[in-house]
Amino acid sequence: MSLVPGVLAVLQLGRIHPDEVFQSLEPAWWRVHGYGVLAWEWREGLRNWAAPGVLAAFLKLAEVLGITNPRIYRGVVAVPQFALHAWSLWAVYRFAARRAGPWGGALAVLLLGLSGPVLLFAGRTLSESFSASFLLVAMEALDRPVTGQAAQVRRAGLVGGLALGLAVVTRYPSALFVVAALVWLAVARRWRLLAFTVLGGAGVAVGLGLLDWGTWGTPFHSFLAYLRYNVISGEAAAAFGASPPDFYRQPLLRAVPLWAWAALPLSVGPLLRLRALSLPLTCAVVYTAVLLITPHKEERFLYPGLVVGLLAAAAQLAVAITRLSRPGMRGGVAVLALGLGFVHATGFPSQDLRADQFRAIVRATRGDATGLLIVNEGLWGSGGFFYVGRNIPWRTCDWPHDAAFQASIRDRAFNRAVTFEGRALTELQSAGFHVVRQVGRETILARD
Repeated sequence: MSLVPGVLAVLQLGRIHPDEVFQSLEPAWWRVHGYGVLAWEWREGLRNWAAPGVLAAFLKLAEVLGITNPRIYRGVVAVPQFALHAWSLWAVYRFAARRAGPWGGALAVLLLGLSGPVLLFAGRTLSESFSASFLLVAMEALDRPVTGQAAQVRRAGLVGGLALGLAVVTRYPSALFVVAALVWLAVARRWRLLAFTVLGGAGVAVGLGLLDWGTWGTPFHSFLAYLRYNVISGEAAAAFGASPPDFYRQPLLRAVPLWAWAALPLSVGPLLRLRALSLPLTCAVVYTAVLLITPHKEERFLYPGLVVGLLAAAAQLAVAITRLSRPGMRGGVAVLALGLGFVHATGFPSQDLRADQFRAIVRATRGDATGLLIVNEGLWGSGGFFYVGRNIPWRTCDWPHDAAFQASIRDRAFNRAVTFEGRALTELQSAGFHVVRQVGRETILARD
């Protein structure tokens, strides 16, 4: 099952958000090939090179193997993310199996792993995707019983701290989960586990400091720059806009699977008996509450909190189903719950993936292509050099009267074009282009 999101992402292509390309894939391409489009965050030092560095290693492997087709080396780059997702689903199984047994653990994996948001996000090279997987690992590790041997507690704390630290390295806002988890451990008086969690996280922090020192010249440069820009100065909200708390109402309604809503009443009993909230539910609530009051909002920001919340819900529902007396009823309710996960599995996030455009770009730049014009897409919505796959010139524009369009028409090196829904098709054909192929809404053109 852990293969499914990665396979979907590679076959479908497209992007949930430009960051999927320009904060992960394009920096990795730049590291390997020495050219590419580096977003402003990479010029200002608001990002660290951990995730792009790992992707670059696999991209380099693809180059060594002679793989030059973007669709194929995108599959190679997906290998570490597949391994991470598999680790996170194993954590989901262990978390739920402690409460509902092996059968319930397997059911929880199916419930979470086949939910619409996870199928879409888990194979995508977004910081939210990387971070959410590490958070699932951390939740399971820190949930382990504290009554075991000292070595088991030590291992759980170190793994939990390591995973929390990596969740932050891949996405700095996930520091909210770290704060919530540490407070939860303190309130629960799990002091030994807390100590080793801090130790494990501190090891990751040292690694981040050294990485930033080696790449930006100052320890923790990227973290501090990110904090100044997004939290202290308010520049992020000024540059990218601010939204009221109800911005997230519709995205949440679309994102949460129906079976997860069914788990809500099952959580009321423990609360009424004054039993402690589960760790993942606590972390998900704290994270989402802070999102609501943070000025700049985007749908994708919900994903880490959503996945951690689904962990708690899936385990709770698995417990309720396994307690049903008749096997036939257990199976029927389980199948019903899984089916409810697909009832409204689309619509989150609401942005157009533009998957057909990316597939068209890959096709257009094969063979004797020497230059590419992409009509109706700005730079940050394009696939970058990663999906062009070659060091050839390319431009983006919206209309035939745009300067980039006119310059490309005059330059005979631009012998390929990709246009959306036939925009500027007449003007392209007048300039000597002819239609080669239709890919969804995109038309590929070429000229001699």
